[in-house]
Amino acid sequence: MKYSNPRLSIVGGGQLGKMLAQEAKKMGFYVAVLNPTPDSPAAQVADHQVVAGFYDRDKIKELVISSDFSTFEIEHIDVAILKELQEQGHIIHPSPQTLEIIQDKAKQKEFLQKNNIPTAPWRYVKKNLKDEALDFGLPAVQKACRGGYDGRGVFVIHNERDFENALKAESFLEEFIEVEKELAVIAARDVRGDIRCFPVTEMTFDPEANICDMCIAPARIGKDVEQEALKIAGKCLECLEGVGVFGIEMFLAKDGRVLVNEIAPRPHNSGHFTIEACVTSQFEQHLRAVSGLPLGSSDLLTPAVMVNLLGSEGFEGEPYYIGVDEILSIPGASLHIYGKKSTKPFRKMGHVTVIDNSVEAALQKAKTIKETLKVIARG
Repeated sequence: MKYSNPRLSIVGGGQLGKMLAQEAKKMGFYVAVLNPTPDSPAAQVADHQVVAGFYDRDKIKELVISSDFSTFEIEHIDVAILKELQEQGHIIHPSPQTLEIIQDKAKQKEFLQKNNIPTAPWRYVKKNLKDEALDFGLPAVQKACRGGYDGRGVFVIHNERDFENALKAESFLEEFIEVEKELAVIAARDVRGDIRCFPVTEMTFDPEANICDMCIAPARIGKDVEQEALKIAGKCLECLEGVGVFGIEMFLAKDGRVLVNEIAPRPHNSGHFTIEACVTSQFEQHLRAVSGLPLGSSDLLTPAVMVNLLGSEGFEGEPYYIGVDEILSIPGASLHIYGKKSTKPFRKMGHVTVIDNSVEAALQKAKTIKETLKVIARG
């Protein structure tokens, strides 16, 4: 391809868009983003922001037709207009068809089942949730078909008393898996069909918010589990014919099975460690894939642990960061603040990646960072 200030558009302007834009500017791209919030995190780096909602067809069209390549950092956007623009010859990756499968988690499950990709047994809730769940068997996990994100849209039904608090949305039931570890693989596929997987990562979750609070790379798993997870991730991208970076979240069940939980068609929280710890970051890899460039090496240079910086409970408003001096005095620690204008409990406000010669050493530093660095509200 001719490489002269390519024009990239990103639907979405959150932290993923910001980190994509940061990498794109290093590569000489002109970057335009679309987001409903003025001066969004991505807009603080990009050349131009279109201030509009994710279902504003006219503004999405305006964004895409002004660019050489388009992508997105959020799933909940208008697929129909993306399909129309693709049919007109505009380059959009991952494809709107791929996004359509992933937007609806029940369609995701159908896709996994159809392609013999291991996942937890499941069924649609077609009529009465209570009757369906009791027939399916408790405990069970109820998942909203659409709109879930960062732990939202998921509810565990342990017993009959839980039905009164169940999700009031189109949903499906999934078998409750006894989980040994939650894993993730960041995998990339380019327009030629080449696939590169980053090392398997291990995720830990905040028990109250059900949101990822730390990622450990490489995951503390056996070689057989590692190879199975990488094989499954590659198969997901082959079957989707996806172009770009995808986050494949998985369960390592206590009985040893590796099961796909969910697929994200974009850079993923579990891959932030790649910025400091890999030859190519997940963001550069995504840009290479969607713009037709060759994929870079996904090799791990050093063990790493990523700590999500979440808004503290009891605080809402303009963010104020406590402990920055202390954590930046820790060798190997890199701070990323997303630039969001307000904090609220458990909102992702930034992250810290710490690298060291071993996972154990990095994890010890990460625990100190988690205890020290806090986001409260000013005033």
